[in-house]
Amino acid sequence: MAAATVAAQAGERTATPGLRRALLWGGSLTLLAAGAVVSLLVGAGDVSLGALLAGDPHAWELVRLSRLPRTVALLLAGAATAVAGVVMQMLVRNRFVEPSTIGTTEAASLGLLAVTIWAPATSMTGKIAVGSVAAVLGTLLFLGVLRAVPIRSVVTVPLVGIMLGGVVGALAAYLAYRYDLMQTLSAWLTGDFSGVMEGRYELLWLVGAMALVVYLVADRFTVVGMGRDVATALGLGYRGVMALGLAVVAVSSSVVVVTVGALPFLGLVVPNVVSMLVGDNLRRSLPWVAVLGAGLVLVCDVVGRLVIRPYEIPIGVVMGVVGAAVFLWLLLRKAPDVG
Repeated sequence: MAAATVAAQAGERTATPGLRRALLWGGSLTLLAAGAVVSLLVGAGDVSLGALLAGDPHAWELVRLSRLPRTVALLLAGAATAVAGVVMQMLVRNRFVEPSTIGTTEAASLGLLAVTIWAPATSMTGKIAVGSVAAVLGTLLFLGVLRAVPIRSVVTVPLVGIMLGGVVGALAAYLAYRYDLMQTLSAWLTGDFSGVMEGRYELLWLVGAMALVVYLVADRFTVVGMGRDVATALGLGYRGVMALGLAVVAVSSSVVVVTVGALPFLGLVVPNVVSMLVGDNLRRSLPWVAVLGAGLVLVCDVVGRLVIRPYEIPIGVVMGVVGAAVFLWLLLRKAPDVG
């Protein structure tokens, strides 16, 4: 009898964490689905749930052409940007980096600007390829400068990246001013989903596929995050994994920038919050990074649509305010541990 009681208690202790995770996942996905429904209904044009249930053709056409593509784009861009951020943090081994704080986004914008100026007839796929190559070169420049700079604090790394991004951004601004493309450059550097509609967001499925690739090789990125010596000692092809990580970050950044614009601080804030809650095992934390990234972008976009309705605040502005505040909190929280 006593043995049966002990076994039952042990079974309860084993089942409780699994049940807790299942409930947490169920609640998170339910909230994400609810946010997606709100995104379908909120906007300059009135769409009610009752009209949709009644089969109103005007309401359904608006949802099909604009609201549904926008919501899907929000989910894909948010998840992919957050995943790219956590991959970048693993590669650099620093919690305070992401594509928009190390010059990757600015380099992608410069590449897109260059191909727009000197090869305007290039297809969208070609522009993304050029932007991806420029993003890789910008990231490699950052890594090269990082090796030459004495790192006395974890804060030094993002500061170096922000300075490099400023230099690249200044060059892009000069070219845009010279060729009267300032508005185009501004659209790439400020995230905005107001122009997303059917036929203008489908490239974001590519970054969704990139996030899936990261999940499939998540254990390798976790090992790379422990350092080159550890990865080599375990027989891992360090350079190959680094190249794959850079390709994922570059392509994801380029596609998001050319489709909806940059989403500042998203790839920095979300991985840090998930790390505090779940830990650093990428296999376990990556789904949470994707869900939280998608949810945060969804919430910020809905807020931007409601604040000055029927007009909109670009999501890049809302994300900049929220992300900068959380980034500052993370810096102050980590301050006693750095020196």
